[in-house]
Amino acid sequence: MNTLVDKLSPSITNMIRMDHTAVLATFHQYEIDTKPKTKQALVSAACLALEIHAQLEEEIFYPAMARAGAEDFVEDKSVPEHDTMRTLIDTLRRMKPTDSAYDDTFMELMRDVLHHVADEETRLLPMAERVLHDRLGELGAAMTKRRLELSAPRAGEIAMNTARTLPASSMLLAAGALIAGTYFMKRSTPRHA
Repeated sequence: MNTLVDKLSPSITNMIRMDHTAVLATFHQYEIDTKPKTKQALVSAACLALEIHAQLEEEIFYPAMARAGAEDFVEDKSVPEHDTMRTLIDTLRRMKPTDSAYDDTFMELMRDVLHHVADEETRLLPMAERVLHDRLGELGAAMTKRRLELSAPRAGEIAMNTARTLPASSMLLAAGALIAGTYFMKRSTPRHA
């Protein structure tokens, strides 16, 4: 039986690409001269997204790829890259954004992730689309369900990081849109006497 999640979920390879795009967008927001609180929010957002992404790949995608014959690539390359990433994330979480090595450590994480993304996007994902072509949707739905389970307990943290990383102008624009939307909804709703 197809659930709503099954019907609405993108393929697993498209989900992985979307995760890559989202974390790269966070990386692009990071600047050396950014305020410490904003830096910390950007780093926290990127780290949490990377942790969830890695766990999803390790629980769902990599086992499927290993069963399809890509075990060497996964075990020799992808999993060790995740381990290195987790080490850098642990280091960043013990640091303050004002520490002298904070920027360099985050830049190292960026370099490692960019390398990992390039490998996955040019080698592993095209391979997956060939060898898992009949299971991509099913695996995407499984990944969506698991992502919801992993993200739900961290929803507050995700929301706070997002709010802290948005420029004030974006926050004002969003607030204005919300107020305008509320105003127009009230005006267009028929009133009962």
